[in-house]
Amino acid sequence: MKIARLRLACACSVLSAFFAACAGPQSPLQVPGQSAAGHVRAGGTSGSEQVLYSFSGGNDGGNAATGLVFDKQGNLYGSTVIGGAYTCGTVFQLSPRATAPWLETVLYNFDCYAEGKSPHGGVTLDRQGNPVGTTVAGGSGGACASDGCGIIYRLSSTTEKVLYNFTGTADGFGPGGAVAFDRAGNAYGSTPDGGKFYEGVVYKLTRSGKYEVIHAFTGGKDGAVGSLGALLLDKSGNIYGVTELGGAHGAGTVFELSPASGAHYKLKTLYAFKTGSDAAFPYGGLVADKSGNLYGTTYYGGTHGVGAVYKLVRKGKGKYRERVLYNFQGGTDGSYSTSTLIFGASGDLYGTTSSGGASCDCGTIFKVDPSSGSEQVVHLFGTGGDGAYPYYGLTADAGGNFYGTTVAGGSFGQGVVFEYTP
Repeated sequence: MKIARLRLACACSVLSAFFAACAGPQSPLQVPGQSAAGHVRAGGTSGSEQVLYSFSGGNDGGNAATGLVFDKQGNLYGSTVIGGAYTCGTVFQLSPRATAPWLETVLYNFDCYAEGKSPHGGVTLDRQGNPVGTTVAGGSGGACASDGCGIIYRLSSTTEKVLYNFTGTADGFGPGGAVAFDRAGNAYGSTPDGGKFYEGVVYKLTRSGKYEVIHAFTGGKDGAVGSLGALLLDKSGNIYGVTELGGAHGAGTVFELSPASGAHYKLKTLYAFKTGSDAAFPYGGLVADKSGNLYGTTYYGGTHGVGAVYKLVRKGKGKYRERVLYNFQGGTDGSYSTSTLIFGASGDLYGTTSSGGASCDCGTIFKVDPSSGSEQVVHLFGTGGDGAYPYYGLTADAGGNFYGTTVAGGSFGQGVVFEYTP
């Protein structure tokens, strides 16, 4: 049975040698115990978090289940699942101000029907700076749960163009994550459902508008169910991602898709997660260091069953060895991470957990040393209206500050955009 989906721009500087593109004071904290892989660093939270904008759930949107991306002018872009003029979600822009709140502008209101419904994951900016994204429902391609199969869209100014309508058949349906672009301007993504074997697909939308399924998951050793996180592309055109389910042990996989003859791609399973104390069931995407080692988080698994941070150590072309860097304990250190990790200026990995932390279990921001596995919680959500339940991780600016969203909390309980300064 599939894990229930949450229908509910990463820092590239350290990746440039290997990868072409990437697709928020609290009281002192003490976490007892030590996990088998990594340990919690003693001491309190660090840095500072501030809310840049609180969504009302009205015309400005609500339920900000989105990643964020910057444009060259320093504006942030993302999406909301609900709210807007038709209550079916928005694409928004946040423009910086000297003091919070930042200025929010709704760039587009989804109409619930042919123009899409319920955008998750946020947008990616194309070469012209236009936001491109997906919706899990709506569109004119098919019925799919009675509300459409989803779309891929592009915004130009305040005008939307539907680039592709999913039909719910062999092409997949319900895309819930951002797209990733290659150097030629082609877009790549995945779906959690549909496909030839009904287990989701990896797709390519060419710059000219041609849609192609480059892999249909079988639910077997190749995995099942595309993830929330965006795909990762390298300079050679290889595509890296995770599946939430399937694989040799049924607990998800890390895979590589390599260009083969013609327009075909060959899938290789780089790692199949196991049950027990191993990391298991990854929801977020992947990030890589300059040596090509891959890093991610899982929702379940680990010593305590509430998720883990893992590393795939590159041992040669197409060969990796997995190491669990940190096992979440389910207390103040966080639990159930769905985030894609990001490197900070210090070389540490930063991410979010969707639960755990303070007494409300509203989630955390954490950092992990990629060598030792030492973890430090740097912010606990759920106090002072700072937001609750961050799903999509963090985005960095040029100054090393991090930005993210929560799906709930804030002044109106509809989520926030926040800034975390280390």
